[in-house]
Parts: sequence; C-alpha cells; structure tokens
Amino acid sequence: MIYLDNSATTQPAASVIKSFQQVTERFFANPSSLHHLGGDAEKLLNRAREQAAQLLRVKMDEMIFTSGGTEGNNVAIKGIAFEHHKRGKHLITTEIEHPSVYDTFKNLEKIGFEVTYLPVNENGVISITDLEDAIRADTILVSIMHVNNELGSIQPIQAIGERLKKYPKLFFHVDDVQGLGKVPLSLENIDLCTYSGHKIHGLKGTGLLYVRRGTKLFPLFHGGNQEFGIRSGTENVAGYVSFVKALRLIKESEKEKSKQLYELHRFTVECLKNIDGVNLNTPANAAPHIINISIPHIKPEIMIHMLSEANIYISTKSACSSKQLDDSRVLAACGYSNARKSSGLRISLSYHNTKQDIDVFIHELNKSIKQLKKI
Repeated sequence: MIYLDNSATTQPAASVIKSFQQVTERFFANPSSLHHLGGDAEKLLNRAREQAAQLLRVKMDEMIFTSGGTEGNNVAIKGIAFEHHKRGKHLITTEIEHPSVYDTFKNLEKIGFEVTYLPVNENGVISITDLEDAIRADTILVSIMHVNNELGSIQPIQAIGERLKKYPKLFFHVDDVQGLGKVPLSLENIDLCTYSGHKIHGLKGTGLLYVRRGTKLFPLFHGGNQEFGIRSGTENVAGYVSFVKALRLIKESEKEKSKQLYELHRFTVECLKNIDGVNLNTPANAAPHIINISIPHIKPEIMIHMLSEANIYISTKSACSSKQLDDSRVLAACGYSNARKSSGLRISLSYHNTKQDIDVFIHELNKSIKQLKKI
C-alpha cells in the first residue's frame, strides 16, 4: 500500500495507540470525581496539559483540549463572535479557508454578522495590504489559516500578527491544523490557534485550541464547566494524553523530518512535471507535504478509483468536501480555469513515504492517464 492522503488523516503512531490504551485501562475514572481514582485521572490530565504548554512554549491555562480541528475552529470563531458582538459584528477571513472555518463564517452571516472574504493571488496567498484595508472600527476577528489544506500555500502569519498589533481590540485566530509539525509557527501575536491530533500521527477525535490568556470566549457547550469553562463535558483523558504523545514525537524531530519532507516534495514535483497532461497547482514555496495537480478533462474521482485499484491512495480537495463532485473553491479563488479547478487532485506526504513510493505512484499515474486518454 502507498498512502498519499496524509492531509486527510495520518496513520497513528504505535506509541500513541499504546499510550491511549494504557490510560484507558488504568485511568478510566472521571477526572471530576472526588474519589482518588478521579483525582489520579485529573493529575494525569493536568500533566498532559502542562506538557503540551511546554512543547508549544505557552502557559498551561492557555491549552484547551478539543475533539479536533473542526471543533477548535468553531469554538474560536463563534466564541469570539458571540462574546464580543456588542463591540462589533464585522469579521475577516479568506476565500480559501477549510470548510470548518469558511462554513462557520457563512452561517454567522445568517444571524447578522458581516464577513469580508479576502482574495488570494495565483499562489493562494493574501495581500497584507488588502487585510489592513478591510479592517474597520467594528472588526472584532481576523481568522486566517497557516497552511492551506488543498494547495499547501503558506500565509505570512508572523507578518500578519505583527501588523495586527496596531489593533489591540481585534482578535487573531489561526487554523494551524495542516502546519503543525511541518511548517514552524510561533504563537507570538496570535490570540487563538487550532490543532488536530490525527494530522500528526495521533488519533481522530483529539485536538487542542490555544487561547491566549485574557482572551474571552463564549462557550458553545454548557454544563460541567470543564476546560476552564470553555468546553463543558467529561474529559477524554486517554485521547488528550495520546495527543500530547503525538505532539511530543513530532516536535522532537521537527527540523529533521521537515527537511526530509521538503526533499521528497521536490522529488515528487520534478517527477510530476515530466508527465504529459499534468498541471501543477501548488506554488513553489508551499508546505513540504502537499502537492496539488490538475489533469484537465479527466474526472478526479475516476483517477482516484484507478489508483486505488493499484493500492495507491490520493484525494481531491479536503477530506471534508471530497465527496462533493463540484469545482474546488480554493482553485477557483486562485483564478484557475474551469478545466483545472474541476480536475484537482491532492497528493499529501508523510514522514513514512519514500522515493520508492513516489516512483511507483508516478508510474501508475502515468499509466492511468494514458489509458483514460484512449477512452
């Protein structure tokens, strides 16, 4: 099997699965219970939170455990919108956000919020000048993803955060689900940041939301007041511990593994350029794990099916919207033609992939293209 759909989800590391199993068996009690079993579970939960804070170089009480990227994005965006709506109802995001961000803003518009969707250039990158021009007196939130999940384009988050310091009443949220462990990002000048476990060889249903101290959010869940009152509900202690295990594994060798990914990315791109009929959509300075291509006049779902028959797995668009057989909103925002935006395919790498994997993939892709052209 050659798995090249790592932006959809990664294979969990064996040590992550083991940590989840061990905690599930030994620390099964509710952390809110008053007996010593509950106390032991609470201590483990606090230790996991402390370790996450150390790895991300932030404070312990700025770590909110979640079920993943979608929940984290919704908690951050709606939490700011609902808590601070009396001060303003204007929000800013981009045209190429993940559905968990883009659709959240679309739904906030239905209840009276006004949203500015920033355009991107052909590389999928916004203009900081456009961003500043969009800021108004009633703007309360800017939400911009770090690494695009379809193209791999990288937004200038550090420069944006530095520029937004001039607007102390404006909150800055970053979706870093695709960037964590691949493209370094300092949380300086960022108020909220979303992470997901299953993108870093952790487990599905685990994630983390960074909330800068002093940032007030309206909670979407009410009940037991867990997670500093931001996310009520019995804590998934085993899931949170496993997330921190995955975070530690990826942080300990981030530079080395990122270099490895960049080399494999370059090799894959050069191979793709030699295939007749393939158009490369991913920009030159993209993240090291995502490559987007178009093969005009060949339906993406047919190509995906043919490759899967050869035990090779890629995708189209984000996993959240890949079953919707319409044009890519991201490629459309970059100005690509109808033929290219309707035929986008995403190859996403992990540290486990090798050049031998890519050689086999390129051979099968080329063979499939030639077969389909004969039809």
